[in-house]
Amino acid sequence: MWYFHMLSDGAAFTSQSRSSLRSYAKSCHYRERFLRCHNHRLKYLSTCFSRERDGLVKHTGGCHCGAVRFELWSAPDLHVFSCNCSICTKKQNLHFIVPKSQFTLLQGSDNITTYTFNTHMAKHTFCKTCGVQSFYTPRSNPDGFGVAPHCLDPGTVSSVTVEDFCGQNWEESMQKHQTIRSMSKQTTDT
Repeated sequence: MWYFHMLSDGAAFTSQSRSSLRSYAKSCHYRERFLRCHNHRLKYLSTCFSRERDGLVKHTGGCHCGAVRFELWSAPDLHVFSCNCSICTKKQNLHFIVPKSQFTLLQGSDNITTYTFNTHMAKHTFCKTCGVQSFYTPRSNPDGFGVAPHCLDPGTVSSVTVEDFCGQNWEESMQKHQTIRSMSKQTTDT
C-alpha cells in the first residue's frame, strides 16, 4: 500500500509506510537549515558574480604580522590619495577608498586598536602586534574605508594613480574635490 503525504509547506511525497512521514518531518528541520545556508551561499555567489561583471576584483590583504586580514571588492585600477595632513604626513599614509559594504574583515578584530584626534571622525585603526595600519575610517568618508594599497596581497592590482590631497586645508579641499565623498557610495545594485 502506498501513502500520499501532503505537508503544510506544500511539499508532497509518497511512501510505503506511515513511519516515513515521521522521518521526513525530522529531516525537515535539517532541510530548512540546509536551505537557509544554501540561500545565503547563493546570495553571496550572486553578489560575487555581479561585482565581477561590474569590473571589480576581490583584493585581499592585511598587516605585516598577519594578525589582521581583510578582503574587499574594488577596481583593479586604484585611485590612491596622498594626503599631507598632520597624521598622514607622519604615517606616509597613501590610501584608496571603498564602501563599507565592499569590505570584509576576515580576522583580527580583537587585535585592532584605534587612534582618534581633533574631530574624532577619522578612526585610525592599526594592528596591536606589528603597528601597521592596513585600513582605517577616513574623516572624508565615514561610510567607507581608506585602504593602504601597499597592504594588499600581490596579483590583483593593474595600476595605481596617485592624487595629492591637501589635508592641511581639509575643509577647503573637501569643498573643491567633486568626487571624494562619492567614492564610499556603492555604485552597483549589489
